[in-house]
Order: sequence, then C-alpha cells, then structure tokens
Amino acid sequence: MVKAGPGQPDGLESLKIVVTDPIISRFADQLKADGGTHHWDMAAAWTADRRIAALAGADVVVCSSLSPAEAETASAVRLVHVTGAGYDKISFPQLAPQALVANTFHHARPIAEHVLMVTLMLSRNVAAAERALRRGEWRTIATDAGVPFQPVLADLTLGLVGLGSIGAEVARVAGSLGMKVRAVRRNPSAPLPDGVGLDWVGGNGELHELLAASDVVVVTVPLDAGTKGMIGAAELSAMKPSAFLINVARGPVVDQAALYAALIDRCIAGAGLDVWWGLPADGVVPPAELPFAELENTVLTPHHSGHARITFERRAADIAANIGRLARGEDLVNLVARPVPAK
Repeated sequence: MVKAGPGQPDGLESLKIVVTDPIISRFADQLKADGGTHHWDMAAAWTADRRIAALAGADVVVCSSLSPAEAETASAVRLVHVTGAGYDKISFPQLAPQALVANTFHHARPIAEHVLMVTLMLSRNVAAAERALRRGEWRTIATDAGVPFQPVLADLTLGLVGLGSIGAEVARVAGSLGMKVRAVRRNPSAPLPDGVGLDWVGGNGELHELLAASDVVVVTVPLDAGTKGMIGAAELSAMKPSAFLINVARGPVVDQAALYAALIDRCIAGAGLDVWWGLPADGVVPPAELPFAELENTVLTPHHSGHARITFERRAADIAANIGRLARGEDLVNLVARPVPAK
C-alpha cells in the first residue's frame, strides 16, 4: 500500500489511474469526484508514445480497448476497467497475471427503446413515407390504394435471439406495449428475468421455430465462436416474407452476404442495423462490404442505440465505485473471467 496522497484519508491507497477511452473521459469530473483523490491521467487525446509511458506505471486502466503493446507495457496494472459490457478488445494474453478485468452495463433500456423505434419505423414504412413527402408526394391510404394499412404493435410477435440483459429489457418494453414476445436462449429452462413474460421460450436448437413465428426478429446475443454467423441464409429463409430483422448485437452474428441477398430479393421485408462488420475505414460508411445504404427497406444507425447520457453517467459511477473498492482493499464487482487460451 502506498502512502495516502494529499486529501486522501489515512489507510486509503492512492492509485495511478490512466483513462484512455474518449467517451468516458467526458465524465472526468464525475469519475474523480466519486472515485477518490488519486493520480488521474486523462490520456484519451494523448499521443501514443505519451500514453504508453503513462501505462507503464498504472495501477488502473480505464479503457474500451487495450492493444497487445499497451497490455505488455501496463505490467503493474491491477485493474483494467472496461467502459462498457464488451471486453473482446482487451489483449488478455499480454495482460499481467495479477490484473483483474471488470466491465459495466446500463445500456439495456436505451437499446430496448431503439429496438421499438426501429420496429415502428419499419412496420409503418416511415423512411419511405418521409422520402416521398420530401419529393412532394402525398401518399396515404386515402390517396393511393397501393399504400398498405399499418399494424399496431399488439398485432406483432417479437422474437428474441438471446435473453441477456438487453434481450430481457426488450421483452419488458415490448410486452408492456402489447406485443407477443418469444425467445430462444442457451438454457431455456433457466428462470426468466424479473418482469419478463414470454409466450414461448426455446433453446438455440429451436431457432427456426422462433424465426417462423415472429414478425420482428431481434438479435441480442454476444459474439463468440458459437454465435458467429448464427443468422445465415437458412435462418433468413425461415422467416416470414413480411418479417423484419433488427440486429443490436454484433455485426458478424448475421451473415452479411445472406442478409443483403434476403433484402434485395425481398425474402424478408426489411432490416434495422445498428451494428456492423467492422469500423469505418477508407471512407466506407456504413462499414460493410455490401451497399446496404442503397436499400430502401432498411433503417441504418451508427452503433449508437445505447448512447443515452444516463448510460455513461451510470457507467462512470460503476467505474468510480470499483476504484474506491480497490483503494480500500475490498472485493470488486462485475469481474469477468479471462478467456481460456486455445490449445
């Protein structure tokens, strides 16, 4: 235990904390107020060399990603606190053996609201109606017999692929608005999350049954070896031609080429994509190999469905609380298990 710093209560360890994530850095005042009087390096805008130098003596790193070089340099680090739920960008093999890794959440409600917004946009053909109106066309059921009547949410069945924190919150919100909700999950016999009522729940092996019965399919599973490409050509063919797919998980859970073909051929009615198959590079926005932006039966957003201010305020509070626990020698919360190295 190092000597308490100025303003630090006796017996409370003073830590060197390096924050490299630019979003959580915008909540620096909250982090410092709640986390304690430590040495804080807000390093998101620093040069790579300066950031590496700071990491060399860090007790805590607050980040969304940690490269192999950064992980090797941070040899004294005791806590790597990820600023969101996903920790797939942390270089675990290079991380010091004593380092603990924690994450934080609080994005479920904003994402659930986003899912309902996109469901309404797709089912009520909002994007096409807005484009027509901007062109000076007034197209309604009163002026054009080809315009379909709109459903209400209570007419629709929502199928969840995954029932973690996000899927559960989507189920709560959708159910409260009268939608029939079904789900598949790895363990269908596990107790349902609090406040979640389902019309049906099955295992992942019953995915096709879920797809065939759903008007809106929402993908919420984490990306791993078992879920990569989980929604492919066969799965999309199992959906109703009138159904919509909404992906708020990770891009590669859905086969990109199969989805594009299903949208082009109208095998499904449309899709809402908030997650992609990479990051913007070389001016390609959205980041995909195929031109989804040219399709009219899509709602496209830049992976921002969870970006409510309250999400990051609560994440900052979680991170600060864990830093306080570390300084007091208490057990940390939201620790994640290190991946087992492949043999």
